[in-house]
Amino acid sequence: MVKTKTSDSIEGILLINKPIGKTSFHLVYQLRKRLGVQKIGHAGTLDPFATGVMVMLIGRNYTRLSDSFLCNDKEYLARVFLGKSTDTFDCDGKIQSESSLIPTLSDVKEAIASFQGEIEQIPPMFSAKKIDGQKLYHLARQGINVERQPVKITLTTELLDYAYPYLDINIKCSKGTYIRSIAHDLGNLLKCGAHLTSLVRTRSGNFLLKDCLDGTLLNEPTADIASHLFSV
Repeated sequence: MVKTKTSDSIEGILLINKPIGKTSFHLVYQLRKRLGVQKIGHAGTLDPFATGVMVMLIGRNYTRLSDSFLCNDKEYLARVFLGKSTDTFDCDGKIQSESSLIPTLSDVKEAIASFQGEIEQIPPMFSAKKIDGQKLYHLARQGINVERQPVKITLTTELLDYAYPYLDINIKCSKGTYIRSIAHDLGNLLKCGAHLTSLVRTRSGNFLLKDCLDGTLLNEPTADIASHLFSV
């Protein structure tokens, strides 16, 4: 990878470890201010509660490549909270149901076996997916639930640790996979309900978390952000 020097026409790829509590759009907003570049995109959003790899595309020549980067597979570390389901399938939502049922390790392993290879996944209502030109989360906030068609995804799910109510898993998946839905569906299979309580994207295509710039540095006036851009 070749470093891109700071110039009047800054462009390239910038890998950022998104801080918790920040939206993907907030990173774009900060970078526009810091770099003085209006054309900035990314290769896949992360929810505010999530952290990890954000592939930021700086400049017109790179934002034009967004579709090719979006198609890359991704990898996540996810923590699932068993016993409570939420309307958004994650920790930012409202609790919809609670259960005192405690699944056994054998139950958990059997459920995780259902999330291997090619499967069909129904996109959650609280998502940016559009139906008839409307983003689903706009409808969900109005209390409107619409039928969604299942989408084929490919994934590998590995159990890392289970200490009720927490279930830690590693997921390698194709484009368009909703990790929140995996958590929710696991809860349904285990008959106790569940939601996603933390998420770290550790890889996007060939880009790794260890190579990312700490996103909190975008708030540091003296940080040389442009020097971390590279071209491919």
